[in-house]
Amino acid sequence: MNETLFSQIQRLFERTYAQVGINLEDCLIDRARCTQLSILAGRSARELSELARTFLRQAGDQLYVGIYYSRWLIEQLEQHDPRGGLSNRNIRSLIMFVEEINHALHAALQFKSGTREIASEDFARNLELQAQIDTYLVLLLFVAFFRKTQRVSRTDRRWLRFHLFARQCPEAFRDKNLRGRYLETSQLAASYTHYLDTLNGMRRLNEIRCFRSLDYGAKRERILALMDSGAN
Repeated sequence: MNETLFSQIQRLFERTYAQVGINLEDCLIDRARCTQLSILAGRSARELSELARTFLRQAGDQLYVGIYYSRWLIEQLEQHDPRGGLSNRNIRSLIMFVEEINHALHAALQFKSGTREIASEDFARNLELQAQIDTYLVLLLFVAFFRKTQRVSRTDRRWLRFHLFARQCPEAFRDKNLRGRYLETSQLAASYTHYLDTLNGMRRLNEIRCFRSLDYGAKRERILALMDSGAN
């Protein structure tokens, strides 16, 4: 049976980090449930994208995850399947698709390791920072696959960075907290991925595995230290 794009991406993240223990595809929700959960999430959630969202809820010692993709986003990926090539027609849809899987996976892994402050700002920023970094690496894999024997070029990397980082508009958020969250995490992720680009495959893998285990404050300090040292 052919794997879905969703299951392939989850498997890639699990090979990189750790098994999450559940099939995240079972966490997909429809538009009606997304609307209900958005209302429960509060006013600031109204500013988040209506194309893709991840919802987290804790009940006792259980974490409940809901992943929503709009019909439009799924249609874009079906019509322009990124497994057949990346282009301006599908890269934004793929970014959103990957980020939500990543949010769910890392939230579940953190919860399994004992983290319970899922409503905290640091938890949200941690997920957002990690998702942007991991999504950049996934996009690199897609480009490298289609380049085959050729190296991923600087032009390729600039194109990925434009869509993943430069096209973001954190200042458009009216909510001050969201504005600060996306501004800080996009700047940190852009800087850290420049550093990752300087590492070979094994060093990069060891680095991101160690990085994932850090809390948000430690991740931020790690990246700022790299910036100060000129490593990136």
